[in-house]
Amino acid sequence: MRSTPIRWSLTLCAFLLALAHAPVRGAEAEGRLHPVISRGTGYAEVAGQRVPLPWSRTSAGPLVALQPLVPLFGGELEIGPLRQSHTLRVQEIEAVLGPDSGSMVLDHRIVPIAPAPAVGDGGLQVPLEVLERTWGDALGWEIAWDGVTGTLTARQRPSRELELAVEALHVQGVTTLVLRFDQTPHYRIESGAARLVVDLGRDVIRLAERRPLPDGSLVRRVDIGEHRIVLGLAVRTEVTDYVLDRPFRLVFDVHRAARAAFPEELPVRPPRELPGVKTIVIDPGHGGRETGAVGPTGLLEKDLSLMIARSVRQRLQERLGVRVVLTRDEDVELPLESRTALANQYKADLFLSIHLNSSPGFRAQGAETYFLSLEASDEVAAEVAARENQPAGRGIVEAEQGLQLMLWDLAQSHHLAESQRLATLIQGELNRTLGLRDRGVKQAPFVVLRGAAMPAVLVELGFLNDPEQEQRLADTAYRGELVEALVRAVTRFKAQVEDRGGNAAEAVP
Repeated sequence: MRSTPIRWSLTLCAFLLALAHAPVRGAEAEGRLHPVISRGTGYAEVAGQRVPLPWSRTSAGPLVALQPLVPLFGGELEIGPLRQSHTLRVQEIEAVLGPDSGSMVLDHRIVPIAPAPAVGDGGLQVPLEVLERTWGDALGWEIAWDGVTGTLTARQRPSRELELAVEALHVQGVTTLVLRFDQTPHYRIESGAARLVVDLGRDVIRLAERRPLPDGSLVRRVDIGEHRIVLGLAVRTEVTDYVLDRPFRLVFDVHRAARAAFPEELPVRPPRELPGVKTIVIDPGHGGRETGAVGPTGLLEKDLSLMIARSVRQRLQERLGVRVVLTRDEDVELPLESRTALANQYKADLFLSIHLNSSPGFRAQGAETYFLSLEASDEVAAEVAARENQPAGRGIVEAEQGLQLMLWDLAQSHHLAESQRLATLIQGELNRTLGLRDRGVKQAPFVVLRGAAMPAVLVELGFLNDPEQEQRLADTAYRGELVEALVRAVTRFKAQVEDRGGNAAEAVP
């Protein structure tokens, strides 16, 4: 978990900037749902089987009922409490989505989808993109929709020829391998002992460019077949993968496994420190002149966030025996950049920034948990980030420019998946404990999260400008429930980190 921040040379910065290009912004934002124009019930037809399929037509495209498709296509659908969270598993692909949210968590990534899923006949109705990114990618189906007859059909996707370029970079003990395609591929990733396979299904690979592997590379070889790419890896390595767009690139960061044992080391050497969560930095939002959100009766975000942070610190220290540091322990103004700098100084294993939300109207409710991204997952997330970034004297555009180099810093990219996992645990605990509306895990360019060399999340614990929520937040017992939810999430995250199998996390009460 613990790592030293990596400083990039100008050459590496240029390389990563070339990789990043311009990210794609999702067209659909949560809270801005496209109106339903018409509804009906048609059919889904796959391999000679036919089942009734409720649908809705919106101005952004069709929505079809998800649940009736599971017996037809295969896979597993798990519906969470209050029917807000739906988890679809198809072979190795897992998608988590819910009603009224313009994004879904697809494996380790947050993906914008449009139109946003909505509850209708047959349960949750989803856009065709969800079907294409799950059953389509996993099983090679090509999904087609006939809006006139209301019929959804699936057939085996035809073969395409994809042009591939391969390049790699090795810096500071980390190998970054980039697979660049001229078209967006339909692929599956399979991992095994010291190797990783990218399976493109029926698509055919045509190698256009291939650069030699650099000295010291942890990727030992790259074997390119007709439909598959096989990466031979050094032993005792771990891999993080992510996607960049324009053009499509599949990126793999390969680094030495944190828990690897090295029997060749002499026993007289001091034992290596095991990974774990030993130091936690909690950041109470705002402070001093920066009051943050203000409730109808004058309750201030800066005061609430400090009270909650102090309680979380006390309970974490009592329950887990970890060191917990607050970025501020009194009502003082603190620059946003210095908060993660302090976490880096303490070599923290986890950074948690606590805030209260606000919205133009009084209808918004629930908690939101964020981790870092250059592009916000939806427009609401962008607005929240712009509001929280304001104390730094920056708008959202300037903040994006400042984040351009940091986002692809390998030290931080290694923690994005862990940050997403921590954010998911926190959001789940808040939803289950308090019966809050699930506003989902999101990504946004928060200045306070930039530069963190550890898993880092920001949580908005409610809408302070709503009179009812302000009254609840003023109640000590209710704040205690919020604190307990945060402590349980951190406890589960700590257990998962210290037991990579994940079994310990499920045993945490």
